[in-house]
Amino acid sequence: MSEFRHETARLILRDWRGDDWAPFWEATNTPAVMRWLGGVCDADKREGAQQRLLSYKRDHGHTFWAIERGSDGAILGFCGLKRSNQQGGPLGMMEVGWRLREDAWGQGYAREAAAAALDLAFGRFDADEVIALTVARNEASWGLMKRLGMQRRSDLDFDNADFDPDDPTIIVYSISPEEWARVDA
Repeated sequence: MSEFRHETARLILRDWRGDDWAPFWEATNTPAVMRWLGGVCDADKREGAQQRLLSYKRDHGHTFWAIERGSDGAILGFCGLKRSNQQGGPLGMMEVGWRLREDAWGQGYAREAAAAALDLAFGRFDADEVIALTVARNEASWGLMKRLGMQRRSDLDFDNADFDPDDPTIIVYSISPEEWARVDA
């Protein structure tokens, strides 16, 4: 399988390299970043997450790719596509997701990366619909979903206490290729 690399105005979405993991975890495995993602990961959880990301690429041809800032090569987090695999959720649907380090928040990087991932989902990977998931209380995440033109799909919501034990509802947004074409125009 060939190496994946996709450039936007400021970012590079690309396959993971061995030397990406240390800066990725150092910058994103923090209480603030992991607040709605089940909390800070220990070594076993980090290794499991890495193996899942690599398996998505191997099994489906896409994953949550490393986000590299074009201007300085810094690893800002990840963004990309996978098949939804959350217990209780809409299994197998194409899912867009992102995680950025805290000092990259509020600069439009997540939107830029997610828009690129949606372009790829519909243009390269022929998705007929793309979903995004978050916990109900993660307003920043579902706010971005709305800004991307995604629509709330309460019919796909499900409970999973792994991410927010106080409110286990995972909410789902989705977008079709036709809806994305109108947003992206």
